[in-house]
Amino acid sequence: MSYVQRVLQPNEQVRHISSIHWIVYWPGIAVALLAAVAFWLSATQFMPGFWRYTGYALALVAAVLLIQQWFHSWVTEIAVTNRRVIYKKGLIQRETTEMNMDKVESVQIDQSILGRMLDYGNVTIHGTGEGFKTLRTIANPIELRNSITGNDAQG
Repeated sequence: MSYVQRVLQPNEQVRHISSIHWIVYWPGIAVALLAAVAFWLSATQFMPGFWRYTGYALALVAAVLLIQQWFHSWVTEIAVTNRRVIYKKGLIQRETTEMNMDKVESVQIDQSILGRMLDYGNVTIHGTGEGFKTLRTIANPIELRNSITGNDAQG
């Protein structure tokens, strides 16, 4: 059972679930492609041992980067209910932030050009008297904003 499902109050309904965008895997994928190039170069007569060990090292770095990002995405939950916004990250050392919907003043979205093209961005929720942590590299940030600020999310 997810964290969000465990903390729902009576008559509270999940309106929107958001997640980290798949773009976070690009550094690991780029290093994996470099590893493939290094392995391809190891098949040549020019320093094959050097390129083979370079390929092994790059493949190890790529695996670490990909697993690290997968784990970060796996332990992060973002949900909008009819009463509050819930953000949770971490497995053993857990960090949670919640804001009641009636305390939300505005929602700010920051998107780069690539973020606009691939539909991801950073979302910051501003509340009365308090701020909300900036949610980074969120998939479909406009949908998340609309679920927070829209009339259908109130109630």
